[in-house]
Amino acid sequence: MTLALVPAPVSCSESGGPGFRLQEDTRIVGDVDAAARLTALIAARTGVTPCGGEGLLIDLRIQPGGAPESYRIVADAASIVITGADAAGLFYGVHTLGQLVTAEGGHYVIPAVRIEDEPRFGYRGVMLDVARHFLPVETVMGYIDRAAALKFNALHLHLTDDQGWRIHLDSRPKLTELASASAVGGDAGGFFSKADYRAIVDYAASRHMIVVPEVDLPGHTHAVGLAYPDIVEAPVSSPEVLAIVESHGGAAPTAGEPYTGMAVGFSSLRIHDEATYDFVADVVGELAAMTPGPYVHIGGDEALGTSPEDFALFMQRVTQIVADIGKTPITWHEAGAAPGIDPSTVGQYWGFVVPLYGMDENARRFVRNDAGLILSPADAVYLDMKHADDSPLGLTWANGPTSVERAYSWDPAGVIEGVTDEDILGVEAPLWTETIRTLADIDLMAFPRIAAAAEAAWSPAEGELRSWESFRVRVGGLGPLWSGLGIGFHASDEIPWAAR
Repeated sequence: MTLALVPAPVSCSESGGPGFRLQEDTRIVGDVDAAARLTALIAARTGVTPCGGEGLLIDLRIQPGGAPESYRIVADAASIVITGADAAGLFYGVHTLGQLVTAEGGHYVIPAVRIEDEPRFGYRGVMLDVARHFLPVETVMGYIDRAAALKFNALHLHLTDDQGWRIHLDSRPKLTELASASAVGGDAGGFFSKADYRAIVDYAASRHMIVVPEVDLPGHTHAVGLAYPDIVEAPVSSPEVLAIVESHGGAAPTAGEPYTGMAVGFSSLRIHDEATYDFVADVVGELAAMTPGPYVHIGGDEALGTSPEDFALFMQRVTQIVADIGKTPITWHEAGAAPGIDPSTVGQYWGFVVPLYGMDENARRFVRNDAGLILSPADAVYLDMKHADDSPLGLTWANGPTSVERAYSWDPAGVIEGVTDEDILGVEAPLWTETIRTLADIDLMAFPRIAAAAEAAWSPAEGELRSWESFRVRVGGLGPLWSGLGIGFHASDEIPWAAR
């Protein structure tokens, strides 16, 4: 029997003996938070809520000493013990146990197994774009729940773009007063208050996730010009940019007017104006003070409205601003072309699985600085790409539609020549929202491909379970659990979905 475990654990052995039968009198003891989470998972999967009594025992323990985020599960017919090396490890062990629940006859059982597990990479992220379409706090929290259950531990929030500014800052109040009301397609905008942002950070922490805020600079800044026009350049209308506008549809951008199209590359801050760096220092400083995690993402992608020389100067100064306030800067890989960036800067590679146009060389600079890379190859883990040509949502620019098999069939250490596991901070699966408006849209686009990204981030590179044929069966077994949790996943015909 193939167990529905995703991401694949380091080791899993079945004893062959009878499993543990779940019933209402099942007792769940130990860590209170973990017990509440496991109770909810069992109820969602089975319809039965363990209420305690004289039944069989599930014991949830934290026992320091193992690798960070690691856990062990020992299950037989008489009892189950989950031991986490820390609270995060226990949390992940509980979610693994939730995946193990299996329908057997008229009952639900957990097979007799021993699992030993720990992550391949320390950074396992999802990115949610709340700039192209604004998404409310409840939707972000719903996505946190979904991602954390698959052992992701970072939520990268893309808070700003040409279409809108989504976070209130006391130091620059005009950003939300004047630049937050628009979105792609003329939809309503919106923004997070500081209390909203704090609620997201706290909710993520309760699921053992950090928040990585991004303000995208120096391009993707048309919205900044609605609030502070003196620090932005006029939209660039070069032949390259006009071709992008035409291919994406919608009108060309106009200075001082909200932008509701999907084109990129036309905006820029004023690189040689000291007021620009005062703005950046205000924004980054206040955002960093609101964010307990170690990272602040400052963009750096698709800056077609900025000359290479000016881009290099800007990224040098801005990465230094971030480093000086005690945070680690993250930039998209284009910033690797800037020779003076702060050496602590982490690069995020969004090129293809087979690199094009020298993107890999830009990415290598971060490795040479010993800062590391986050791998986000667009044609594998951009969750907003269409599933198929006729998908109602999504885009196709990253090598056309992305099947589940293509989302799975890559390895982080195989993308950029010479970059090994030791050079890789982790893996992140972005979800851009040009066509995404609701949590239901997120579910349809992310699942099941988000599970493939989770396995790339967590699981060993090799092993008995690390194959497409194994994965498609394992993820198919999660269909009933996902349905019980209210996740409206895309029922891809690549996957043999379990009925119950």
